[in-house]
Amino acid sequence: MLTRTELNATMFPKEGSPPVRWRISDSPVPYEQAVAEMEAEVAAIADGRADELVWLLEHPPLYTAGTSADASDLIEPDRFPVYATGRGGEYTYHGPGQRVAYVMLDLKRRRQDVRAYVAALEELVIRTLDVMNVKGERREDRVGVWVRRPEKPPLTDGSMAEDKIAAFGIRLRRWVSFHGLSLNVDPDLSHFSGIVPCGISAYGVTSLVDLGLPVMMADVDMPLREAFEDIFGPTVNEGPR
Repeated sequence: MLTRTELNATMFPKEGSPPVRWRISDSPVPYEQAVAEMEAEVAAIADGRADELVWLLEHPPLYTAGTSADASDLIEPDRFPVYATGRGGEYTYHGPGQRVAYVMLDLKRRRQDVRAYVAALEELVIRTLDVMNVKGERREDRVGVWVRRPEKPPLTDGSMAEDKIAAFGIRLRRWVSFHGLSLNVDPDLSHFSGIVPCGISAYGVTSLVDLGLPVMMADVDMPLREAFEDIFGPTVNEGPR
């Protein structure tokens, strides 16, 4: 079986497919509202009533529990609201300064291959980071995008310290994807201490600002969209709703 690194990163749609709608929310979106809108969009896409959609947003501070979450990984259950969610994965944090991308694509128009889809999302983040001279890397034994931290003390096994900069959690319904990824631009990294992020305790969490880049959300959105188009195909700004 091919590793995620070896899989073909592109997932272009069938010829003649309309461009993917591109939506950006300027103010934090409550989690329950976002999930309700995703549910409606996914149903419309699956029924052929709507084109595919990428929705970029931020959330107020909160924790979410994926389908594999272990209750013992929720260290501070009263710190922020906790939402059970149908996406894959374990506990994660969302909050201001983190770019969340909810990706709603019809894989029937692309490739009905979940591993390839996850690899494509990882490649999307890796290419976005590369524009900002940050080397993001995959790890076959743990989903996410990771950054080496040679300036930090080595791990207990002597290997170089690594921090996660992006997390992934997806769900499919009728082969339409939803949920997606979160990329740490400038969140309050102390908020991750209320959970064991993605069930992995040996590694830390970082952000672009933590790595020394004085960037804002708009600085990330442009290369993210360009990388998306290189991997998934054309996009179009969503019209008024």
